[in-house]
Amino acid sequence: MGVSSVSSSSVSSSSVSSLPASSLSVSSLSVSEEPDVVRPVRPRVTEVRLSAFAMHRRVVLPLDGTFTLLAGRSGSGKSSALRAYAALARLAGGAGLAEAFPDPVACVPERARPDAQRRRGFRIGCTADGPVGPVRLDLAVQVEPELRVVGERLTAGGTVLLETALVDPGRRAVQAAWHTAGSAPVTRAPLPDDRLGTALLPLRVAGKTDGQRHVLAAAEQLVVALRSVFACDPRPSRMRAPVPGGSGRLLSGCDNLADVLWRTRGECGRRHALLVAALRAGCAVPAADVVAELDSDGTVRAWLERDGGTRTALSRLGDGELRYLALALVLLTGPGILEVDPAGEVPSALQALTVLADGFDRCLDTVQRDELARLAVRMGERGHMRCVGAVADASWAAGIDGVTVVHLEP
Repeated sequence: MGVSSVSSSSVSSSSVSSLPASSLSVSSLSVSEEPDVVRPVRPRVTEVRLSAFAMHRRVVLPLDGTFTLLAGRSGSGKSSALRAYAALARLAGGAGLAEAFPDPVACVPERARPDAQRRRGFRIGCTADGPVGPVRLDLAVQVEPELRVVGERLTAGGTVLLETALVDPGRRAVQAAWHTAGSAPVTRAPLPDDRLGTALLPLRVAGKTDGQRHVLAAAEQLVVALRSVFACDPRPSRMRAPVPGGSGRLLSGCDNLADVLWRTRGECGRRHALLVAALRAGCAVPAADVVAELDSDGTVRAWLERDGGTRTALSRLGDGELRYLALALVLLTGPGILEVDPAGEVPSALQALTVLADGFDRCLDTVQRDELARLAVRMGERGHMRCVGAVADASWAAGIDGVTVVHLEP
């Protein structure tokens, strides 16, 4: 599986080969420092690495733009790339491996063969830029015969800040060593083999030396960059019926769209006006408003008010209109409205939400697709939100400023 962007040449890769547990170690890393570069205030993931994951081998996905499209034919690995990103986000939020990878066998490269001990696994990683500079995380996971972390490395500025390894397969722990730069160069201790060690460092590192404080700052930057993720794939079939009121935040499938519309209309008139403007621009029949009401049975139903006073219930809208409405609402809101798990200890002004939209243009007509892309770029330029979408064909995006296309090639 290869990858290329609109501004770089294609990177090809060979077919996935055997991946025994002995090779499940994180490769050596180096990070170049650019002291004159102004670092972003809000930490953000600038690339995802799929070293050996599903059908991907040695693939690096640049994600530094405000709106990035992963483009490729069916089977090129767009959805698996988004799943890898979302899994890293869950691990950064403290989830265990089984929760982050509910189907771990599907993450193992197809042609990977077990070693003599029947072990197979996968490797992924990412880079997060921010005030500390580029911070790299690489993770090696064993899937068979049991799911566990077997290697992790956190690196910044050419220094390995955390490194773990599975030393004793009989123990449910990895041996960790993190940078200290005090009387002892490193501190060693066991960490759980089903959690991301980087996310656990604030509980283990005292922060008494400059080295320890550097470790904590790098770990925090990576965790903050990863955690604010909303994986979104609206399902029109579940958005048409009335929904229970008071559900709170928008689900990833947008099943409770009517309830969230009821909430947002009352909470922020400016944001609601922007949503209505987006609907007017993208709907074939102009919309004057979108309204939701709480029924006596505790359910919420919603409809579009058309010019002239005609109402069209959500149950009568086509799949394209519903997906357009849902995605526009997602792009115009934030963590307070969407079902995400941001770092609560960090001010929201220092966090940037990343929306992962699989099948970004599914069911949309060309007008809706282009309007959503422009909206994603505008929201990204404000610095609080980025969007990564997956499409089969991104040729249409060439005429829209601010869109970065990364081509996945089999």
